[in-house]
Amino acid sequence: MKSILHITNGDVTTQQLKQLGFKDEIITWREMLCEGKTTTDVGSEGFWKTRFDFLNDNYKISKQKFINFTLKEYRNLCNQKQQDEIVLWFEYDLFCQINMIAVISWLKQYRNNRKITLVQSGNVKNSKKLKGLGELNQKQLLAHYNNRITLSKDDIEYADYIWQLYCSDSPLRLETVHKFNPMSPFIYLEEAIKAHLLRFPSIENGLNTIENNILQVAEHQKTANKEAFIGKIIKQQEVYGFGDTQYNKTVNDLKNLFKSFNPVKLNELGKQVLQNQVNYYGQIRSDFSYLGGSKKYSYLYVNANNKLLKITS
Repeated sequence: MKSILHITNGDVTTQQLKQLGFKDEIITWREMLCEGKTTTDVGSEGFWKTRFDFLNDNYKISKQKFINFTLKEYRNLCNQKQQDEIVLWFEYDLFCQINMIAVISWLKQYRNNRKITLVQSGNVKNSKKLKGLGELNQKQLLAHYNNRITLSKDDIEYADYIWQLYCSDSPLRLETVHKFNPMSPFIYLEEAIKAHLLRFPSIENGLNTIENNILQVAEHQKTANKEAFIGKIIKQQEVYGFGDTQYNKTVNDLKNLFKSFNPVKLNELGKQVLQNQVNYYGQIRSDFSYLGGSKKYSYLYVNANNKLLKITS
C-alpha cells in the first residue's frame, strides 16, 4: 500500500476527511498568507518571525497561540518525509490560493520529486455558485478526491514562480504573468490574483475594492448592528474568502467614516469618500501595510484602465 500525506486548507476540511475515514496523516495549514507581509522562504525562521510580527501587531495573536496553532502543525509537516504522495486540499478563493502556492513552493524546496496531487473546490455540478470544501457533501468530496490532478514539474515551477512574484516588492509583474498559462491546472489562480491587485488603493478615492464595498453596504443596506453588517459583507464577497476577523479589522480601520455602528450609518465624510468627492488616501495610508512583499500604499489602482501605478517618493 502506498502512503499518502494530506495537507488541508483548514480544520473544517481536516474534520471532513476524518469523518470520511481517511487513515492517512493529515496536516492542517493554518495561515492566512493573503494578509500582511510575506517572504519567499516559506518555513524559514525569518519567514515565521515576519508572520508572527504581522499577526501579533494586527490581530493580537500571542506567541503561545501562534506556536500551538501554526508552528506545531508546521513542525509536524516537516517530520512527514516518507509518504509516496502528497495531496493538497484547497479552495477557489484568494485566501486559499495564496496559501496553496506557498505550500507548493515549500514542497518544491523540501519534497522535490515527490508525487503531488491537488484537490481544489469551486465549480460544482448543478450549482451556479462556487463552493468551498466545507460546503460539499461526502459524496461530492470523495468525487473531488478521486478526480484529483497530478501536478507536473512545470505546474510546481509555475506555482512557485507566482509565489516569488507575490512576495516581491512590486506587484506589477503579477498584472500580466498570471494570464499567460492557459493550460495551468490552477484554474482559480487568475481570478484570485486579479482580486489581489484590486486590494491596492484606488486612484479615485484612496480606498481599495474591499473597503469601497464595505462603504457601499453601509450606505445602501439598512443594518441594525455591526455583527449583522459583517455578516452581510461576508455573504457578498466573491473571491476573497475572508472571515469576520479580517472584516472586523478592516471596518475598524474605516471607523472615522462611520457615524454609528448601532445601527450602521456612514457620516458625511464617509458618503463623500464613497462618491469619490474626497480622496481618503492621505488619512488611511500606512508605511507598515503590506500585501505580500509589496507596500500597499506605494501603488494605486487606476480604475479607468485596470492597471497599477507606482507612486514615486
